Amino acid sequence: MTDSKMKSQSLQKWFSVLLLIALIVVLGVLSTRFSAAVDWTAGNRNTLTEASQAQLASMDGPIIVRAFVYSGDPLRREVEQDFGRYQRAKPDVELRFVDPSTQPQLVREFNIRQPGQIVLEYDGRRETIPGTTEPMVTTALQRLAVSGEQWVVFLTGHGERSISRAEDSLAMTAYANALRERGLKVQTVNLTETPAIPDNTSVLVLASPERAYLPGEIELVRDYVAGGGNLLWLADPDHPTGLAEVAAELGVTWLDGYAIFPNYQVIGTGHPGFFAATQYPSNPVTQGFDQITLFPLVRAMAVDPVNDWAMQPLLVASDAAWLETGDITSGTVALDDDDIPGPLLIGATLTRDVEVEGKNITQRVALIGDADFLSDLHLTELGNQGFGLNLAQWLALRDAQLNIQVPAAPDTEIVISPWGGKALVVGFVIVLPLLLLLVGVGRWFLRRRR
Repeated sequence: MTDSKMKSQSLQKWFSVLLLIALIVVLGVLSTRFSAAVDWTAGNRNTLTEASQAQLASMDGPIIVRAFVYSGDPLRREVEQDFGRYQRAKPDVELRFVDPSTQPQLVREFNIRQPGQIVLEYDGRRETIPGTTEPMVTTALQRLAVSGEQWVVFLTGHGERSISRAEDSLAMTAYANALRERGLKVQTVNLTETPAIPDNTSVLVLASPERAYLPGEIELVRDYVAGGGNLLWLADPDHPTGLAEVAAELGVTWLDGYAIFPNYQVIGTGHPGFFAATQYPSNPVTQGFDQITLFPLVRAMAVDPVNDWAMQPLLVASDAAWLETGDITSGTVALDDDDIPGPLLIGATLTRDVEVEGKNITQRVALIGDADFLSDLHLTELGNQGFGLNLAQWLALRDAQLNIQVPAAPDTEIVISPWGGKALVVGFVIVLPLLLLLVGVGRWFLRRRR
């Protein structure tokens, strides 16, 4: 091989090495300026959900995030990653780190109790949260998004559903807590003890009273509705609804009886009196809502709007259903001449324009022939909680908050049966060490034979 050829090959090798180094440098520079991520988790739980993106889109203006984390703490990296998802969806989300050891004045100003707390600030309002999970952050943003206090008032004293008895599975304790998490204030009022509905009531809830209201209490509820107040009326079929004067003002007639759904075995509800809503009529409460909801033992209603009310169906049972007016405890039911055939109106909304204190507002009422679906026993089934939250948000005139509910990730836990756990223990503690021992003995034996 001539010297010229050797020099040419040497130059080619050095040129290839230089090209490789240049390529590595370019890739390194690009990696600092651009990034790409692929989410392989079930349910894409490392990607910002549509609910969180919708929440961010509803908030005009910057959001400031202050993370009170010590310098050098690995938690800072986690906070950057978690809020990086929010920054990609809304560029004016600003993340600021505060070292509690060097800025004690900010610790006092923001009332920080322990390192790692996060303070979200929007439009002059603040929320402090202990972590950075998406449900925690997005629900805090929901609370920040609405200015002022909005009260959801539950009437009590007549056998209505409780919102404070955690041991009662038919209570609405979890529902009340979910409302609080979304920034709504919740309280109860017994009109016998306090004969007045608070002036700051945004939504009044009649949670299926079991006993009749006194005439003075009925008049208070009538005055509230006549004055433009928003109302959520839940009426189980087990008890008379009462408040006939209020129903007349709304143009609603509650029908006595239990709705029966003969196709319950096909749907899989397990009971002919359970109503599974899989489709919804056009209604602002369920616009964009695509979850199935389950209503145990429902009654129907008839609405003939009066007093300028406009009605929109919310829950409608199919033609196959009927309202059983007879006894359902016998075990067998059938459609007869005394029953009311389907389709049945199970839920409806009413709206009208009214003038309150010189302002034109839209008054809203929601009527549901069931209260069990919001009880602690059934709230977490299918889309019940989302539907119940939509009702309250719509009645409180918080339309931008509809359908914003971050779903729980389906792959955060590994469930192993007792036998599976024992198999893992045997495999890793006994079988795997024995296999390694056998491999070692086998290699030693083969070497001995050589």
